Amino acid sequence: VQLQAFGGGLVQAGGSLRLGCTASGRAFSSYAMGWFRQAPGKEREFVAAISWNHIRTRYADSVKGRFAISRDNAKNMVYLQMNSLKPEDTAVYYCAAAGSVVVITTGVDYWGQGTLVTVSS
Repeated sequence: VQLQAFGGGLVQAGGSLRLGCTASGRAFSSYAMGWFRQAPGKEREFVAAISWNHIRTRYADSVKGRFAISRDNAKNMVYLQMNSLKPEDTAVYYCAAAGSVVVITTGVDYWGQGTLVTVSS
């Protein structure tokens, strides 16, 4: 599975942004998909994940209630809707594929290239 994230940009605090990740490969619908981010000088951290069948989602505490992950298996796409953005959300965002939403935080099978999100105060 090859992944490519897109949709990053510059947004003011309080604004919204929607990230997308396109996947190639016929096995996309069998993977849990997730988003991670890495801020300057910090380690990469988990943001959100969604199961292959849309039933289960997970979010980092820092984004709960503000971010929403979704996917469209027919289009091989996963999305991250980001609302009420804060300057501390500034980071490079990466999409990822893993066996389940349980293991995605410890074992990612595929990483995509990142997209930069900058939130100005």
